[in-house]
Amino acid sequence: MASRRVAVIGGDGIGPEVVAEARKVVRAAGVELEEVDYDLGGAAYLRTGEVLPDRVLEELRGFDAILLGAVGAPDVPPGVIERGLLLRLRFELDLYVNLRPFHSERLNCYVVRENTEGTYAGEGGFLRKGTPHEIATQGSVNTRMGVERCVRFAFELAQSRQRRHLTLVHKTNVLTFAGDLWQRTFDEVAGEFPDVETAYNHVDAACIYFVESPERYDVIVTDNLFGDILTDLGGAVAGGIGLAASANLNPSRTGPSLFEPVHGSAPDIVGTGKANPLAAIRSAAMMLDFLGEADAAARVEKAVSEAASLTGTTTELGDAVAERV
Repeated sequence: MASRRVAVIGGDGIGPEVVAEARKVVRAAGVELEEVDYDLGGAAYLRTGEVLPDRVLEELRGFDAILLGAVGAPDVPPGVIERGLLLRLRFELDLYVNLRPFHSERLNCYVVRENTEGTYAGEGGFLRKGTPHEIATQGSVNTRMGVERCVRFAFELAQSRQRRHLTLVHKTNVLTFAGDLWQRTFDEVAGEFPDVETAYNHVDAACIYFVESPERYDVIVTDNLFGDILTDLGGAVAGGIGLAASANLNPSRTGPSLFEPVHGSAPDIVGTGKANPLAAIRSAAMMLDFLGEADAAARVEKAVSEAASLTGTTTELGDAVAERV
């Protein structure tokens, strides 16, 4: 097999620490990757004034995958890195599926989150900003194309699983325009998958069910904002945000997909050895599976499960997984 090229963005805070452990485990799994490091994130922005230079974006398009640790620095205003780096990569590379797995004693499901539209598309603005009569609008962009390709991915995923069950999560009783588009699209695509059982939950009800009866879920599909909130809750229910992995996928493979732990840069624990690397390692396992290394990915996942109950420093936990791969 030709060498797979992976761009590595350690980022800020604990990002480089957890990415180092993920790389260690990938090597222990016997997978050789051509890795190229990129200095992007809050610290790089404070130093250079640039978030994601156009030339770097063009270079990233040529990779097979991107592995990201975490980005964000306290001295950077909110939104600069989030919109200028994370969201720009999602939009420019067409990473339209955010896939987050949750595996615990009671929860065994995937959340498929639409990743390039909704409220995160940036539609809106200010009127009379800074005055007593200020107005701020923030719209939600939902296209038939964007919704349908996400819903179709979710149905295909559900069809590949043993339970073959898919739940649409939205707020159709209040968001009657966007919700109507999602529900109609979901119902129409469902006709092509008669072997997949379907259900619908309002997002507030889904938050309750995630806590009280998470075993009801197999695959969930939802919009960008609801998916962002629901998956953080899922991480807490499944054992903590330090275990929560994610993949930002371009299923058509017209560019690289991006793999990252869900947690933030946690600047308060940098260098203390307290950062949990398991989410980054599980994200790397998702990357291996995407790159065609299914056996290695399965071995890494199994090793993470065996090491999840252990305690130790960041490096010690990484070593424990690497030894078990």
